[in-house]
Amino acid sequence: MAITLRPLIRPLPLLIGIVLATACGAAAVRAPAPEIASINDAIRAAVIKPEIAGAVTMVVEPDRVLHLSAVGQADIASAKPMTTDALFWIASMTKPITGAAVLMLQDEGKLSVDDPVAKYVPELANVKTTDGTPGNLTLRQLMTHTSGLAESTQEERNAAKALKDLVPGFAGRPLQFKPGTKWQYCQSGINTLGRIVEIVSGQSFPDFLQQRLFTPLGMIDTTFYPSAAQIPRIATTYKLDKGMLVAAKVPFDFDPANVGHYPAPNGGLYATASDYARFCQMLLNDGSLDGKRYLKPETVTLMRTISTGELKTGFTDGNGWGLTACVVREPQGVSAALSPGSFGHGGAYGTQVWIDPVTKRAYILMVQRQGFPNADGSDVRKSFQEAAIGALK
Repeated sequence: MAITLRPLIRPLPLLIGIVLATACGAAAVRAPAPEIASINDAIRAAVIKPEIAGAVTMVVEPDRVLHLSAVGQADIASAKPMTTDALFWIASMTKPITGAAVLMLQDEGKLSVDDPVAKYVPELANVKTTDGTPGNLTLRQLMTHTSGLAESTQEERNAAKALKDLVPGFAGRPLQFKPGTKWQYCQSGINTLGRIVEIVSGQSFPDFLQQRLFTPLGMIDTTFYPSAAQIPRIATTYKLDKGMLVAAKVPFDFDPANVGHYPAPNGGLYATASDYARFCQMLLNDGSLDGKRYLKPETVTLMRTISTGELKTGFTDGNGWGLTACVVREPQGVSAALSPGSFGHGGAYGTQVWIDPVTKRAYILMVQRQGFPNADGSDVRKSFQEAAIGALK
């Protein structure tokens, strides 16, 4: 099957495939995007099953779009078709963006990932294991889920209006294990990183991301707080009930209706596929895009290098953990089609991003479904990646 690939149109610092408004306010015009039929077929099969209501899929290289398409419905009840500009709660796909923010500050000499956490958050200076062993936490341990830090309660998260509001809760609880001895997915560790970005930069976490990443990268729809104009574009969340898809909700602390909730570095962002692709292209280009540098090349390498030794990590087999990203050590199962060293992250409701530094491609899957037994190990992810990689061999 012939696949037509069109070069990416990217005036600085524009969104993938879009010529944005000029300073005088000209209307945005969306450029045509290529599609790969086998990817659409794989997603269509998942819609028919029904595993999902719809999806947006995207494949990019450092300087061009190889595939962008929307299949299925954004809302079943109103028969609203999925569109490529649909917004999704990307959940834990927020984490690598948080990691990039920390690493930008390291590049500027304002912190080190091997600094003690207590240097920036004194409330965590005295956290200990249950047997009284001092934690002596480092930023690296927060970034690799090896800190053992306790979690916030749902009540604490529901009440929090700012990141600083979360700290007293988990600071007052014992560590779950001696730091560095175990991998255990830790939301409070990533939220602490966001708080450290605020302390070091002197900006709120949303302001830092907006000024340092989202605006210059052209990520025009990525936000913790979708606007009234954006909310209608958010794909409806579904869950399976007796083999049927029924409408569901995102958790309260991530719900746009929960006005004033804290900006969750662990999973609070909403974004489009095209926005997230811009972030991926920056990483594929070793930290730069459109002539602007965001991270040093060696810092991107650090981010995607396994920092957890031989510890078993992640939610599928064959992985290690880099700095806020899963790294494929031995491709197998859902990751079988990826190259060793591919890195990325999934989200609770099925969104996925995987960046292959060997083939120089990123694979982005946007869906909105609650209750996957394992979102990282879903059949939807596997069929999407296999269709994409198979078509592009």
